[in-house]
Amino acid sequence: QVQLVESGGGLVAPGGSLRLSCVASGTIFERNIMYWYRQYPGERRDYVALISTDGVPNYIDPVKGRFTISRDNAKSTVYLQMNNLRPDDTAVYYCKAWNTYSNADYWGQGTQVTVSS
Repeated sequence: QVQLVESGGGLVAPGGSLRLSCVASGTIFERNIMYWYRQYPGERRDYVALISTDGVPNYIDPVKGRFTISRDNAKSTVYLQMNNLRPDDTAVYYCKAWNTYSNADYWGQGTQVTVSS
């Protein structure tokens, strides 16, 4: 059974930083493309960033230069370093794994990020 567990969310002032972590179990981590999504209240879950199995990142424009996605295959963990946070980054952040062998995807439970003074 695949499980993804996010951590690292919290309350931070504008301009501050947070690092989100997502630990995967029950899957061969290296086979998964790893994603971060976020969801604003009452809205759908939106893509933020991904990192390929080869470690190549991709970001949406609003977070480029502020967020960095990385992965540690030895720890089965994907990270999202978020710097220069803004109030409009406030959302629940979700980790997703997409297994390139089975084409199955899996979601974590989400972690709340609140950017406010």
